[in-house]
Amino acid sequence: MRRLGSVQQKIPCVFLTEVKEEQSRKRDCQQFQVVATENVNPVAVEANIDCALATEKLDGTCCYVTVYKGQPYLWARLDRKPNKQAEKRFKKYQHSHRSCKGFTWSVEEDFKTVPETWIPAHRVKHHNGQPVPDEHGHIPGWVPVEKDNKQYCWHSSVVDNEVGAALVLRPGADDDEGTLEITALPLADLLEQTLELIGTNVNGNPYGLGCKKQPVHCLVSHGSVRIRNPPPVDFQQLCSWFQESPEGRVEGIVWHCNDGTLIKVHRHHLGLRWPDGETSLGKKPVVVHVDGMVDEYNNSKDLFTSFSRLNGHCFNQLQDIQYDL
Repeated sequence: MRRLGSVQQKIPCVFLTEVKEEQSRKRDCQQFQVVATENVNPVAVEANIDCALATEKLDGTCCYVTVYKGQPYLWARLDRKPNKQAEKRFKKYQHSHRSCKGFTWSVEEDFKTVPETWIPAHRVKHHNGQPVPDEHGHIPGWVPVEKDNKQYCWHSSVVDNEVGAALVLRPGADDDEGTLEITALPLADLLEQTLELIGTNVNGNPYGLGCKKQPVHCLVSHGSVRIRNPPPVDFQQLCSWFQESPEGRVEGIVWHCNDGTLIKVHRHHLGLRWPDGETSLGKKPVVVHVDGMVDEYNNSKDLFTSFSRLNGHCFNQLQDIQYDL
């Protein structure tokens, strides 16, 4: 299988978009929303999207595996954002010009501080040695997930740095795309990949994983959950697919094009709700293959211990996972 693109930057929509002056369906504090027109984005046409691999857009938080302190490490997404004064100036410029083109930033003065361990994401442009903000006024980046940082406690729960392993949800090893498996993979096998952290305490838990008393979290490699019968890249056909197909009960689609370009469409772009009832992912059967010795995890992570005790167990649905059988 070819190596799929990693999610380091904002991914363009498959359709050209426009801004509507109405309350966002996606962000409560946003008084406008970005919606798709019926015109296919030239970027998608140029990347030959009709030959691209369609995958499920997952609703969690983005992570990255790269080296830290000489070993493979999980990193959390942390975009460097402007301070209040700069944000106000930026929005005023956007409103008066109906565009952010031509706005000038001072990275040293306009942006909030980030931890010393912060690194910019791949392909962030630089000018005079300083990273340049994107069109949204953000500088995408990453920070290593260290276990004493409470802000990233759910990230920490899915990795064991002593053992060098991560809890990963992926399609079943028998290549039956209808079945998923949860397994512990070496972090070294995930180097330079981006993944989505999903679970009980992430983004409102649309997949119905675990509960407050027994939270369930795991990582999913971007591009690993394929859409087997994707609709054509057509506005009306995509709307129908999201609303009528059982496979369409997803947050969106990310197309991985042959040239490495990533293109997406989100339900909100099409004026559709998310979440909206049960999800395609949450309804899939799953088998647990965390076959390390239980003793190996007893002194490390509760989640690893819990899953290792479930080794070999099958659940009819991902959302049915529970530790006390």
